[in-house]
Amino acid sequence: MTYTVAIVGAGLVGERLVSELRRREFPIRELRVLARSARTVEIAGEMFEVGVAEPEAFEGVNFAFFAGTEGEKGAAVQLAEEAISRGAVVIDNGSDFRLDDGVPLVVPEVNEDALEGHNGLIANANCSTTQMVVTLAPLAKAFGLKKVVVSTYQAVSGSGRSGVEALEDGREDVYPKPIARNAIPLIGSIGDDGLSTEERKMVLESRKILSLPDLEVHATTVRIPVHTGHSESVYVEVERDVEMAEVLEAFGEAPGIVFSGDADDFPTPLEAAGDPGTFVGRVRVEGSTINYWCVSDNLLKGAATNAVQIAESLVKARV
Repeated sequence: MTYTVAIVGAGLVGERLVSELRRREFPIRELRVLARSARTVEIAGEMFEVGVAEPEAFEGVNFAFFAGTEGEKGAAVQLAEEAISRGAVVIDNGSDFRLDDGVPLVVPEVNEDALEGHNGLIANANCSTTQMVVTLAPLAKAFGLKKVVVSTYQAVSGSGRSGVEALEDGREDVYPKPIARNAIPLIGSIGDDGLSTEERKMVLESRKILSLPDLEVHATTVRIPVHTGHSESVYVEVERDVEMAEVLEAFGEAPGIVFSGDADDFPTPLEAAGDPGTFVGRVRVEGSTINYWCVSDNLLKGAATNAVQIAESLVKARV
């Protein structure tokens, strides 16, 4: 079978979605790009007549990817039900529905079974959450999780084109302080609990994806002057003492992880950019604690790749 696919949004994530659909050879009959206004644009090396994102544009669509920048609200709220009513499955990259009890929040390597019984709307997880749960899942399976402490070092492309412009052109209205040659420990806004928006996402989304509602998660999220690729330093307490060989085996056999047991072979954002995998290195083990470093392209596995993988899982389930 082939499918009619719509992408809502022609920004950085929309571009990566087009690229990933082509690279992964998703069975497309027709590819529509929709946005707020009609125009002709080049996206990922292809010319598209961009249509207006309105209810009628979803007629005949099988899969609709809402490709808003991380955290962007509104598009799926306005149009998801319209697309679903016309027969589409909506895969939403925004944050509006992730914590809705009736909406699956899916990272296929971790909880593909959550897609069963969906109601036409599936949420794509936050970029920093996605790479972390990919690495936590094999540890949870092998050893059980008690506590997670994570510090993130997140690229400006997570803020869309405006974030890239803030770094490259010195735009000053994007972040609370200048990003060039700096590190900003605030992504989103601070809530009454002292957590930033991004930190709260990592806590709550991780619990939902891993089906561990009481998991203790502590996050500090930081924006750094890197174009693409989020990095994370992760500290994990597990339910029993473990040996290094066990941990290396768990990472080495886990789907979606690019891993080397060589202590000197550590991943960086520069190397991860453009690759859909989640890279793990700098593993340290002491008793029942595991420390490691992970890096992933936030526009790919953190957004576009994961969304396409969700669609692939649905196609596979239909066969």
